Amino acid sequence: MPSQKILEEKKKQVADLSEKLKAAHTGVIVNYKGITVADDTKLRKELRESGSNYKVVKNSILRLALKEAGIEGLDSILEGTTAIAVNTEDYVAPAKVLNNYAKKNKNFEIKGGFIDGKSATVAEIQTLAELPSKEELVARTLRGLNAPISGFVTVLNGTLRGLVIALNAIAEKQQQSA
Repeated sequence: MPSQKILEEKKKQVADLSEKLKAAHTGVIVNYKGITVADDTKLRKELRESGSNYKVVKNSILRLALKEAGIEGLDSILEGTTAIAVNTEDYVAPAKVLNNYAKKNKNFEIKGGFIDGKSATVAEIQTLAELPSKEELVARTLRGLNAPISGFVTVLNGTLRGLVIALNAIAEKQQQSA
């Protein structure tokens, strides 16, 4: 039977993790078995740079935290080695980083995850990872808005150029006749 101190510590871990899960837009659960310490360090650095929080957790702690956060349907994937990456600002970042890493490392696999408190399959996480970043979507939108304006300016510029050419031709004709 575990001591009261250990039980309190585990309850605190569950509560802390549950708060992170509630605040997160997305979470990706992975099996990290077989990666080296150097690869893990690079992965953690890349996740930190993307604004994601990555943590290795015990399956029992994660199961309780998911339940407390109201995220259901992920109990079946909580086997073996487990780590979770969550992000409170960017929906795509943890999925993109972990999916790219899983493509390069065959031992590393995505188990599943959640999006806005709803469980997500591996296929849904991979689809999310293929989406362009927020900055790229904003750039595409601005490019789309800018294209008609640029076209309009080009048309007006062409019309003005034509008017200037016509006026020059009239001025030259009047000079020749004078």
